[in-house]
Amino acid sequence: MPEISAKTRTDIGKNLNSLRNEGILPAVLYGPGVESMPLAVAKRHFQKVLQEAGETSLVAVKIEGGKTYNVLIHDVAKDPMTLEPIHADFYAVRMDKPIEAKVPLAFAGESPAVKNEGGILVKVLHELEVEALPKDLPHEISVDVSRLENIGDKIHVQDLALPAGVSTLSPADEVVALVEPPRSEAELEELTKAEEAAPVAEVKTEREAKAEAKEGEEAAEASEE
Repeated sequence: MPEISAKTRTDIGKNLNSLRNEGILPAVLYGPGVESMPLAVAKRHFQKVLQEAGETSLVAVKIEGGKTYNVLIHDVAKDPMTLEPIHADFYAVRMDKPIEAKVPLAFAGESPAVKNEGGILVKVLHELEVEALPKDLPHEISVDVSRLENIGDKIHVQDLALPAGVSTLSPADEVVALVEPPRSEAELEELTKAEEAAPVAEVKTEREAKAEAKEGEEAAEASEE
């Protein structure tokens, strides 16, 4: 299990940018029966662990002078310009209780319908909602598209091979991927025109919105002190 060393911090709402400039990432640890705990971790090491574990594999957070917690990395807020992490949540889990999580899907193989018939592979789902004990949560779930042999073939949730101890919360007949017929030149031209005419809007993800709210609360705390 990957491990992250952390220190408790008391500078809530103050000097966070100074910490970040020093290569320190502000974080918070919380969970069932665990009082919320502001932390500071080395950003470079955090990025390495995040790349290895993702948000569905267990990570051990070792508090300097304190306990070690088994956590999942949740809600990594990133700078909109540099995409560098600026805040992270560590969710402490109970190892004896199943939890729900969204696991990324990894598409592998080559579809004969795409290769031989010019079909278009459409990935309907990019993650799967599952339930499992924390130790059983997979880093990703593989989807073999080589079974898509003909135009119109589909892969459903029930077709996926889930690891032992993992069950899905999604409907069994939900489509994961399918192969559509090839588009004509006229259809492609119309699609291109529609994309060029469509206005580009900035849409914030739920996590970005939560991150902004969190930073706003910290700023408010700082102004009150």
